[in-house]
Amino acid sequence: MAERRQATRASGAGARRHSGSRVRGQVSIEFALVFAGLLIPATFGIIFTSQLLWVWHSVNDFTRQGAGYAATHCWQSSASNVVDFMRANVPLMLNRDQFANGPVEIHVSYFTKDPDSGQMVPFQCDGDCSTVCIPDSVTVSVTGFEFRAFVASMGLPPIALPDFQTSLPIESAGCDPEQGVCLP
Repeated sequence: MAERRQATRASGAGARRHSGSRVRGQVSIEFALVFAGLLIPATFGIIFTSQLLWVWHSVNDFTRQGAGYAATHCWQSSASNVVDFMRANVPLMLNRDQFANGPVEIHVSYFTKDPDSGQMVPFQCDGDCSTVCIPDSVTVSVTGFEFRAFVASMGLPPIALPDFQTSLPIESAGCDPEQGVCLP
């Protein structure tokens, strides 16, 4: 009888040990499924969103920097001085090559206040860079930028960012009216 009890106890302990290893194996499989199904996509989603916000902020700040340059340097009808400055000073970011040879366009528009209506109208002047030809405000816009870094590796189409635009009043336009000179 005593032998039978020991055999029953031993078989019960073996069954418990076997059952415990099944539970541990099931937990491992559930963790692997949750990790593959939730954590990996969530991690890639965070990386994608972070890169997109970084690029968004960089292009927005880049537009402000160009408007600041245009507000403090000589007016040129072609605005080539501002566009050249901006293309030479693209911030470090993903897809920055689009500014040199890609679809990104930089537009610079100068405005003056119409004395009759009080509205801002496009600025026109016969000459470039003189104390006589100083506009009242400038608008710089960046259009056509596409975020391609992360989505291209997954075979998805690029994400077109909206147009960025900044308007500023002209501060000095690179001109000193007292001395009658303008610096480009």
